[in-house]
Amino acid sequence: MHEIAEKYSYDDYKLWKGDWELICGVPLAMAPAPMIIHQNIAVSILYELKKKLEKCDECDVLSEVDYKISEDTVVRPDIVLTCKEQNEYYLTKAPKIIVEIISKSTARRDEKVKFELYEAEKVNYYIIVYPDDLKAKLYKLKQGKYDKEGDFTTEKYSFKDIDCEFEMDFNNVFRKFRK
Repeated sequence: MHEIAEKYSYDDYKLWKGDWELICGVPLAMAPAPMIIHQNIAVSILYELKKKLEKCDECDVLSEVDYKISEDTVVRPDIVLTCKEQNEYYLTKAPKIIVEIISKSTARRDEKVKFELYEAEKVNYYIIVYPDDLKAKLYKLKQGKYDKEGDFTTEKYSFKDIDCEFEMDFNNVFRKFRK
């Protein structure tokens, strides 16, 4: 007789202690607190986005917020840019931008599982940051599929097709961490 894996829902997820994500009913423990460079890069990206969007009343830049995709899928991206979100407890619609900062323990989940999930949910931009390389891979949704816009280390990128247009300077994001 085959054993059937138990599936969980958002109602179960809300009761769990610790940091978890729920993907297709499967609970996934989040990694322990990120390394200091991971946290510093996250703060640098948050600062860059907040600075560029300070006059935009439509959009919010958030960190470590639940994105409830369905009753059996809840993820917690490192950083999101969302516009016109109405729910105060968790995100209910696809953010315009999601940033995930890679760690060894989350690399496969971020590069494959979340990549496919965010693509299916029509997140406009997915940025995967590699702290060891001080590089960001930026993907843009085009005709329902992610198209790689490039690898960014010192370059600028213009986000022109979201509610508040802005340019992100990756040199500013990574400058402090170069040796």
